[in-house]
Amino acid sequence: MKRVLLHLAFWLAYTSQATVLVYFWDGVQLSLLPFGQRVGLAMLNCLVFLLPKIIFTYYLLYAILPKLLNGRGDMKRNIIYLVLALIATLFIYRALAVFFIDPVIYGGLIKVPPYFRVLGFLLSLMDVGFAAGAATAIKQTRLQLAAKEKEKNLLKEKLETELKYLRNQTNPHFLFNTLNNIYALARKKSDETPEVVMKLSKLLRFMLYETKKPSIPIGEEMKMLDDYIELEKIRYNGRLTINFLREIDNEAEPVSPLLLLPFIENAFKHGASESRFESFIHIVLKLHKRLLHFSIENTKETSIDDALTEHIGLSNVKRQLELMYNDYDMQVKNETNLFKVNLIINLQSHAKI
Repeated sequence: MKRVLLHLAFWLAYTSQATVLVYFWDGVQLSLLPFGQRVGLAMLNCLVFLLPKIIFTYYLLYAILPKLLNGRGDMKRNIIYLVLALIATLFIYRALAVFFIDPVIYGGLIKVPPYFRVLGFLLSLMDVGFAAGAATAIKQTRLQLAAKEKEKNLLKEKLETELKYLRNQTNPHFLFNTLNNIYALARKKSDETPEVVMKLSKLLRFMLYETKKPSIPIGEEMKMLDDYIELEKIRYNGRLTINFLREIDNEAEPVSPLLLLPFIENAFKHGASESRFESFIHIVLKLHKRLLHFSIENTKETSIDDALTEHIGLSNVKRQLELMYNDYDMQVKNETNLFKVNLIINLQSHAKI
């Protein structure tokens, strides 16, 4: 229905402007007639010529143009059909002008020109060409806009799928590590096992529901990180020192979920778990006026390969940052016995996927 109304609106607008043109074009020869009658005659003139223009325009739009644009059928044959249709329309147009408009509509008030007058055919071509050209331009513009919107939606779906994939890569890794912790506690028959299972259930709930959202309050992200750190602490007793400093001016500030967890996972996996001596993890999380500063450093064994950055999931995090934020900076330093990450994100630059 909307499409029909748009077509009607186009032809109404075209007929209105054509009426104005005809009124001024023939106004000199009809100057003795009242204003209302001249307007009425101009409108009748346009309505009579409208039918052949509509037929030719829709033939061009729906029979010829799609074939020419998509390369369907014989190109030369389609062009010949279009030319023949235009010639037929011009002959009909001239017949209406000479044998109906001038003698019947105008009642002989305007001098009837010869049928095969060259200027008459040129004017007919301009009139038909303008109507068909305007309709074609509008249709092509609408198709281009629709194609761009479709391309935009496809790109959005692709990026959303990629982001879900990146987050899902984090979830199994996290779950695997935590289940290992519970297994170790269960073998020791530790009294802490039920508490650990409860914390794990909370984290799994977070993974299942919160990570589907485009963003969550940073306060919820910190609670999730605290629970994860508490689960990991159980394995290391007193040989691991963990400091988590946070300065947050707005705990409701939205952030992308699971953005910081991979850094902390890396610190435990490649720092604490692979160190034979006392080790530490220092975490700093600051948020001031929507500018987030996150840093983490952990001890590591000298023997760990300097190419560590390629194996700790940082490429995953980098890609998430590219998808979610337009303004960020991440610095990674892999020193002899220390691994550091510094991350600054302008949360106002959150991208809409």
